[in-house]
Amino acid sequence: MNTDFPRVLTLIRKERGISQKRAAADLGISQALLSHYEKGIRECGLDFLRRCADYYEVSCDYLLGRSPDRAGAQITVQDIPEPDSAGKENIWNGGVLAILNKKLLANSLNILFDLLSRSRNKQLLQEVSSFLMLAVYRMFRVVHSANAKNQPAMFSLPKALASRYADAAMQMCEARASAIADGNITDGMEPIQDTEPLFLTTELIAERYPLFASSLLNLIQNSESRIDYQPIRKKR
Repeated sequence: MNTDFPRVLTLIRKERGISQKRAAADLGISQALLSHYEKGIRECGLDFLRRCADYYEVSCDYLLGRSPDRAGAQITVQDIPEPDSAGKENIWNGGVLAILNKKLLANSLNILFDLLSRSRNKQLLQEVSSFLMLAVYRMFRVVHSANAKNQPAMFSLPKALASRYADAAMQMCEARASAIADGNITDGMEPIQDTEPLFLTTELIAERYPLFASSLLNLIQNSESRIDYQPIRKKR
């Protein structure tokens, strides 16, 4: 049985503000049967899947959780818009602070991904990318939960498990990335063949990334201030 279908079916109905009774009537089934479909108690047939796709104007792949895109499209590099392609940043309601933090993050990521490209190590790139995606996922869930009207069915992982499971996955990503970066290669890992392109000094960062260097250095400073590490002083 497809476990995503009940979740997505419930999510899209609630997001559209349609009652279960009305949806069942429109789809030509009893409310009890629709309730069973939404709870995953019973599995629907292909005909009902098609009717749902037509009713909600989405693809069958979306309903089955095979694509996050409602039209069922599989995303490609060409499909991903540039970060600011939606318009000028000053339209943000978050004000100057939101724009500043976004720029610090985006500019720092430009440097990080350039370095990953220079490493020519696909595994390192994948581990770092997965770590960052998980971080965004965790914080998006936190913000999403701020409004009680937002549907938890948007996520397949229950809220009670999400943070700890994501944290564990992030730790594994960091461990694998660190092993590759440190040359402590284990099962199936590919070492970085040439680390010379990854040599860095603050001077070199400023020279190589004149537009982004200040953002990265500020991000490092802000992060370490937030960590607030206090070294233990030896008693005399």
